[in-house]
Order: sequence, then C-alpha cells, then structure tokens
Amino acid sequence: MSDSRLVNVGLVQSVATPSLDKNLDRAIRRCYLAAEQGAQIICLQELFKSYYPCQEENPDFFDWAESIPGPTTEELSKVAAEKDVVIIASVFERRTSGLYHNTAAVIDAGGELLGTYRKMHIPDDPGYYEKFYFTPGDQGFKCFETKFAKIGVLICWDQWFPEAARLTALQGAEILFYPTAIGWNPKDSQMIKDVQHDAWRTIQRSHAIANGVFVVSVNRAGVEGGTKFWGQSFVCDPFGEMMESASVDEEEIITVVCELNDVETTRRHWPFLRDRRIDIYQGLEQRFIDPES
Repeated sequence: MSDSRLVNVGLVQSVATPSLDKNLDRAIRRCYLAAEQGAQIICLQELFKSYYPCQEENPDFFDWAESIPGPTTEELSKVAAEKDVVIIASVFERRTSGLYHNTAAVIDAGGELLGTYRKMHIPDDPGYYEKFYFTPGDQGFKCFETKFAKIGVLICWDQWFPEAARLTALQGAEILFYPTAIGWNPKDSQMIKDVQHDAWRTIQRSHAIANGVFVVSVNRAGVEGGTKFWGQSFVCDPFGEMMESASVDEEEIITVVCELNDVETTRRHWPFLRDRRIDIYQGLEQRFIDPES
C-alpha cells in the first residue's frame, strides 16, 4: 500500500436564524474555526443560509435565491483561499427567472469554484414541499477532484437512493458528502422518531459499505416551524463503521481524519465493484417492471 493519504473533514452543524446575512456570517466564522481545528474539506448543511423554506409553499421565499457564482460563493471563496480549504456549500440557486435549484457549490482550496451539483431527487411531502421551489438537477452525478480528495456531493433526499451513491462512486469519489435538512414531527412518538433516525443513518452507512467509500452527512439542528431537525451529523468509514457523530440539539463543528487508503483496502477485501454483473442489470432505468408485461 502506498504512503498514508490522510484528509481531515469538517462538519458544520448549525441552528438557522431568520436572518440570511447572519447565517452567512456565522457559517463563515465556523469555516474559519473548522480550518483552525485542522479541517481541510468543510461541509455546511443543506440551505445553510436560511430557514428551511420548504415547510410551506410561499412565493416570497424565492427572493432568498441567488446565482452561482454569486454573493455567497464569493464570500466563501475568500475563506477557502485564505485558509487553503475546500468548502461545500448548499445554495438556493436562481438559474434564471422562474428556474431554481437546490445546489451544492464546491469551492477548491485556493478559492476556485470547481463546479456545482444540482439536487436530483426532489421530495414533495408534508413539511418538505421542495417541488414547489426546485427543478430537478440536470447535470448528472459528479465527482470533483479537489486538492485533498476526490469527492462526490449529493443532497438530502438523494441520500435514500443507492443508484445516486453508486453512480457517484463509479466516477472515482472517495468520500460522499450529504448536506442535509431532515428532522422529526414533534408529535410523533419516540419509537417512530427512533425508527426514522435509524433508517436514515442505516441507508447512508449502506452506501459506504456497498461502494467502499467514506460518507459524511451534515444535518441542521433546531426547531423550525413544525419540524425539529435532528442534527446527529456523522462520518462513517468504508466498512460503515461510525467514526464520529454530533448531538441532536447543539451547534457543533466536528473534524474527523479519514485515511483515503482505506478505500483501496476495503475494496480489495470486499470487491463489490469487481463482482457487479453489469450485463444483467437491464431494467434499472425503468420506473417499475410489470411481471405480466
């Protein structure tokens, strides 16, 4: 095995305020703090600059959107250049009049905007009315070669789909980052809350195992409207073992050192990519396969 390939990932779990400017300022300060703690790749939570807008269908919230590049990415690029860190920032993107996306900007160490990933899977559920705001992504799944690692970025609802993780990993991603906004209905029983959280964590750990990659999930905390966001941002290794997890309620900065050589080691012992039967997977591109058709 080659020399050690260590990368320190930083997770910024926050509680949003009503002020977009304040949220951006706080995110910038926390990126500085994460860098001071050794983080080389820093990920912010989904739509970190505002309250999560999709609990209601309100046309006024489109005013929160901005272009990429734009004011938010420009400010974060300054931090990335000054501290020589990679920053992943989920932005409410205004692509043009009437066309909006839930988009992650990837800013390389040095401040260059490497590109964007537009959220592909858009939910439409009580408290998560994202289809009102966001057009599904049209860029496909992507791997970004940053200064420190090859990374893939997927966003929240994407984390439930094994196809998204697989296609991103197949492009070379060593770490999958998931900026996230997910929580409980406070009226649910504790049993339902526990089951939901366990399912959320389990599906992401399964992506790590099935693809032999690190998974980093950065969730928000706090209560907004009818949702208590459950925090518990985490990192797991290519065997799906939990390396670090944040609390339910607190704002936290977590830094975790990942040995990228573990991707190769894991795949040598569990060669899922080798044993995939790509010749017999016809049908995955269909919505449903009717056995009588």
